[in-house]
Amino acid sequence: MGLIGVTGATGHVGGRVARALKAAAVPQRLVVRDAARAPDLPGADVRVASYADGEALRHALDGVDVLLLVSASEDAGRVALHRTAVEAAAAAGVRRVVYTSFLGAAPDCTFTFGRDHAATEELLAAVRLEATVLRDSFYLDVLPEFVTAGALRGPAGSGRLAAVARDDVAEVAVAALLDESHAGRTYDVTGAEALSMAGVAATITRVTGEPVHYVEETVEEAYASRAGYGAPAWEVDGWVSTYTAIAAGELDVVTDVVQRLTGHPPRTLEDVLRSR
Repeated sequence: MGLIGVTGATGHVGGRVARALKAAAVPQRLVVRDAARAPDLPGADVRVASYADGEALRHALDGVDVLLLVSASEDAGRVALHRTAVEAAAAAGVRRVVYTSFLGAAPDCTFTFGRDHAATEELLAAVRLEATVLRDSFYLDVLPEFVTAGALRGPAGSGRLAAVARDDVAEVAVAALLDESHAGRTYDVTGAEALSMAGVAATITRVTGEPVHYVEETVEEAYASRAGYGAPAWEVDGWVSTYTAIAAGELDVVTDVVQRLTGHPPRTLEDVLRSR
């Protein structure tokens, strides 16, 4: 295996992957939008490029053999950004891509942002890049951030999700980057237990001592309660469909991928809360 490229190295998952590769003494190139924010990892080659600039990205990826392609932040034009990134990787001669997708990604999945991931998986196939697709569930680390005024509010019903820790996602990504046997594979990356939103609220309350309860909204109430943020319609659709996807049962999936690829069980919500 040749040089490993890491995009998103200034973010939560990409940064964790970059630090793990450094600890393993694996040659890597960090592709970032701002060199000043790149992790301080002596020996890592840092190149500046964004998903919006195909030419700069192609040059940044020149010589990269295997690439961690971290999905862009939610954006109305995210599929176009991913198209530019995928085509730049192919043009630069990247052989294999490890892509952070989303659990249940499909053109018609309930979670609207998940549809972007389905389109990106199709782009990877179209340019004939070897791909390892990591379909990550929601991040455990983010669930506490959904709490406002002591409540988790949304139209999730009694649906459940097996959210996964960012640390576990990063470890799975490292395993996929370093082991050629994962080429051409798609993995559903989840936590070890599926919790309802009421269960999430109860766990946060028990671990932190701060009372949190789940308030079930109708879809109409969910849109109304989020209208004051002034966000564009596509973004609000994503926020609301976070919960409706749970209600639909599309995220009630538990796999052993973390255990198989990392050698340890997935972290729990309690683990993540206690490590904060």
